[in-house]
Amino acid sequence: MASMRRITQLSDIKMSYTDTGGTQPLVVLLHGWPQTSQCWARVIPDLAQHYRVVAPDLRGYGLTDKPRGGFDKKSMAQDIRELVNHLGYSSVRIVGHDRGARVAHRFALDHGEVLTHLTVLDIAPTLHMFRHGSMDTAHGYWHWLFHMKDDLPELLVGPHIDAYLRFFFERWTLQRGALEPVIGDYVEAFSQPGALRSGFDDYRATDIDLVHDAGDFDAGRTVDLPVQVLWGAQGLVGGKDVVEFWKPFAPNAFGEPISDCGHFIPEEQPEILLDKLKHHLAA
Repeated sequence: MASMRRITQLSDIKMSYTDTGGTQPLVVLLHGWPQTSQCWARVIPDLAQHYRVVAPDLRGYGLTDKPRGGFDKKSMAQDIRELVNHLGYSSVRIVGHDRGARVAHRFALDHGEVLTHLTVLDIAPTLHMFRHGSMDTAHGYWHWLFHMKDDLPELLVGPHIDAYLRFFFERWTLQRGALEPVIGDYVEAFSQPGALRSGFDDYRATDIDLVHDAGDFDAGRTVDLPVQVLWGAQGLVGGKDVVEFWKPFAPNAFGEPISDCGHFIPEEQPEILLDKLKHHLAA
């Protein structure tokens, strides 16, 4: 089924999304940084045989508006809740990668009444990382703290967007050839007015994200539905028991590493990802 690019007005932003249309059960795919909804291009056609697949550009990314605020994950999850309402659905399956998986985790906490299935790709929970971070965390996620600084990332990265993004696409991948054809598209997306700042604002919202996450966690609020946790064996959390990281936040978490794969699972190993998603989403 062919996908169409659509734009809809939410309460405070215009959101762009790819939509396969139809009336089948809804699956929403949430991308991460430094990407856009384009990262799902090799996954959407197969999923669309059984689901209506919607892949939005998150707040601040791609063709979606780039406001000066609202990058905390609670607000970004509310964007997705409004999109689901706009599409006319009362239930949704969500797959989130990287930053999109953090939005998906918050969606599960705030809007669990409409969420039936959740998959998170190549992340550990935000609160776990900041409460239990190690030297490995510092080596792998130095960019997170850099991106949180005011003004400095824009100053240093602005003249070198191509080189900066390519650094991550090279260092975070195993199947580098899968990313090379689309890197130019991502560079173009982050070269648009406000795009670079918005991507950094996603990270700058960490302080408030931690307040929200800690409030839920310390009060004993968890995600009760089975959460599928997948990660690249050579990705950012490769070599770790990521399911165990998730268990305190989602007691029914399950999953496994994907072999011969770095961080960018939907592009590096789409066939393996599809096989695992099909089994989970249909359960």
